[in-house]
Amino acid sequence: MTHKSDSNPEILRFGWCALAVIVFGLVIAIRIRLLGIPLERDEGEYAYAGQLMLQGFPPYKLAYNMKFPGSYAAYALIMSIFGQTTLGIHLGLLLVNAATSALIFFLGRRLMNSTTGIVAAMAYAILSVSPSVLGLTAHATHFVVLPVLGGTLLLLNEPGRQQSGRLFASGLLFGLSVLMKQPAVFFILFAVIYLVFKEVQRGFGLKSTLLRTLFFSTGVILPFGIASFFLWRAGVFDKFWFWTIDYARQYATLIPLSQAPQIFLRSIEEVIGAGWALWMLPGMGVVVMGLLDKRMRACAIFLLAFLLFSALAICPGFYFRYHYFILVLPAVSLLVGATISKLSDLLAGHMVAVRFVPLLLLCAVLSLPILSERKLLFALSPVEACRTMYPESAFPESVRIAEYVREHTSADDTIAVLGSEPQIYFYSHRHSGTGYIYTYGLMEPQAYARHMQEEMIREIERAAPKYLISVVMRDSWLQRPGADRLIFDWANQYTAQNYSVAGFVNITTGKTDYFFGDVPRSVESLKDYILIYNRNP
Repeated sequence: MTHKSDSNPEILRFGWCALAVIVFGLVIAIRIRLLGIPLERDEGEYAYAGQLMLQGFPPYKLAYNMKFPGSYAAYALIMSIFGQTTLGIHLGLLLVNAATSALIFFLGRRLMNSTTGIVAAMAYAILSVSPSVLGLTAHATHFVVLPVLGGTLLLLNEPGRQQSGRLFASGLLFGLSVLMKQPAVFFILFAVIYLVFKEVQRGFGLKSTLLRTLFFSTGVILPFGIASFFLWRAGVFDKFWFWTIDYARQYATLIPLSQAPQIFLRSIEEVIGAGWALWMLPGMGVVVMGLLDKRMRACAIFLLAFLLFSALAICPGFYFRYHYFILVLPAVSLLVGATISKLSDLLAGHMVAVRFVPLLLLCAVLSLPILSERKLLFALSPVEACRTMYPESAFPESVRIAEYVREHTSADDTIAVLGSEPQIYFYSHRHSGTGYIYTYGLMEPQAYARHMQEEMIREIERAAPKYLISVVMRDSWLQRPGADRLIFDWANQYTAQNYSVAGFVNITTGKTDYFFGDVPRSVESLKDYILIYNRNP
């Protein structure tokens, strides 16, 4: 790795510091202003599962999903400190994002110099707050990159300083990242390859290399082993294995490889958007570092490998959802930092005015995505921002529905949502009558779909929830052609026999009408709506 000292004059150093203060202050101000954005469904899942953990219920007992339990534990920790509220969750995200930016700074400084670190941290702060990657919501990908960067930083030590404890701690952090989200396993593969390569390069023998790799691997395996043990002791290991391994394998094979390029190109176009200049700088940096400067070739290779494995982490299943791209932002940001730093080095012998060019260039490329999204970031209310980012979802409506349900139930009552809106359980502080907090799996062409529908029906009939919320929205089901309609036929019959309509939420373009108690027989326009049923005495 290249480890240069900074030789900027005082005025230029002041310019970099001033820009950093402005960028970080602006990003923090944006996040604070929009702390109240209603939870989207992934956040609702993590929040509900974390809420259950705080009540003493293990994951996969009252709520099923294919994700590993790390994000649930992270939410539980955040909510234990800041409270079980939307504000508390997003405040936790703010701190996680700030810690991630700090680690990127240290990583950039370790790879090259302080300029690389501060530029990379600024680039990450801007890229990760962008609505194009849904950066304002606390997705699991935020909780993946934090331990990955910490583990990577521990691996980057001076020759001879890789003590067993540091290797174990690094492995432990990488192991935690996999508990947050399974695709983080690609970062572990990157770390192992790097570790073995450096050991061989330094002339260590086979025995020493295997021993050091064993220390690292032990740290990697330990978090999963501990989590599995506690889930086994809690009696939910079978559910955990089915959802995170068996069903996850089915889910990952639904999209054929032939469709992957089209989905990727459509997603990457939206993700890059107005930030195209920031995404172009890494390519320029690779050319400069790898081809024109032999001394920086090792750094370029490391960053390219990091980028490659980061890109692999977004590929499982070929869904390429926008927030998946948060996993590549650290590598992109570090390449941006390396590019600007190298440009500064090339201009080091010129007059001070010329040496301000990299600073001004960075100002311009950082400004583009912020100016492009200025209405959402600076003008819209949190609810309006949510509707802009998720125009086809009932996330703002979930808050009021949950308030109504909470006011008309006791803490011992259960409710059930026919749809994929787990945030309602979290807001209402009521347990679900079924573990199926998502209904997407029921509609997928996979081997367990019929079994899932039958199990959800049995669980709801056994629980006899006091309120049943039926979400009639495509976004909440994603029903596919040829999907089994058993759950719909059953729901129509079950609600007719056991429930009465107590509420109706009609969602039209730019307007939502709420009817609680006095439900109209007809409405002028009907497309997306939610029915709230109260169980008959």
